[in-house]
Amino acid sequence: MQSDDVIWHIIGHEFCSYKIKSKTHSTFCRNEYNLTGLCNRQSCPLANSRYATVREREGIVYLYVKTAERAHSPKRQWERIKLSNNYSRALEMIDKELIYWPKFITHKAKQRLTKITQYLIKLRRIKLKEEEQPQLVSIKKKTERREERREFKALKAARLEKSIEKELLERLKSGAYGDAPLNVNEDVWREVLENRNREQQAELELEDEESEEELEEDLEEMDRMMEQEFEDDEGVGEREFVSDDEEESGDEDDMEDLYDTLPKKGGAKKPTRSGKKGPRIEIEYEQETEPLTKEALADW
Repeated sequence: MQSDDVIWHIIGHEFCSYKIKSKTHSTFCRNEYNLTGLCNRQSCPLANSRYATVREREGIVYLYVKTAERAHSPKRQWERIKLSNNYSRALEMIDKELIYWPKFITHKAKQRLTKITQYLIKLRRIKLKEEEQPQLVSIKKKTERREERREFKALKAARLEKSIEKELLERLKSGAYGDAPLNVNEDVWREVLENRNREQQAELELEDEESEEELEEDLEEMDRMMEQEFEDDEGVGEREFVSDDEEESGDEDDMEDLYDTLPKKGGAKKPTRSGKKGPRIEIEYEQETEPLTKEALADW
């Protein structure tokens, strides 16, 4: 059976790997299950066989509960309960789960839930602001010059057309084309007016169809949002048992991955000679001696 007083006497007054002392004489706790982050008898998750805390994992908030009945099984030490995304409903769930628990743990769990909910809301707002920010695009000077030239040519052509139109109207008024101007047949104008009416009716029908499609899209989006809310609330209240080792192993794996990505310190690599050797060279020395005369041989 776990003895809370003995554990606290050891880790509270002697040594604890989670303990951090600051210059202001206040002691903090690095344990992830600590409710307040302070090292004291009430907040210590190791020295309390009955303990509860609130944690967030990948945007989902869970209530972790530890009881003395499961102290003999470290694998099932913590019971994890998924809380609702609705803040008021999550508070009701905490009250329901911790109905006979000490008020200190219930109050601190609610405070922790409030802080986690606030920072999740801030994260969502930051993501929305990042999406709304203008996208930076590089400016291409050649493309801009080309577009400016095209605009200048289009304006020039438009001015020419306007001047031609003005000249034709002046000639028509002055009577250069006679008393009967061209294209005065009423049937031609009727056809033009009928075509315009048909185009207007087609545009109105298209607008009606687009408005109907927008309504259908809005309804589908509302249905999707309702389904998403329902899916988010799926699994609320589900219970599963976890151990301290499972939670810490994930953090250790993350740290190992981080250490693997960091460059390793070490001296510069020495240049290694290649395994291939050069061609073998043989050197021969020849010594030339002059033949000795008979007199030299006699003296020698």
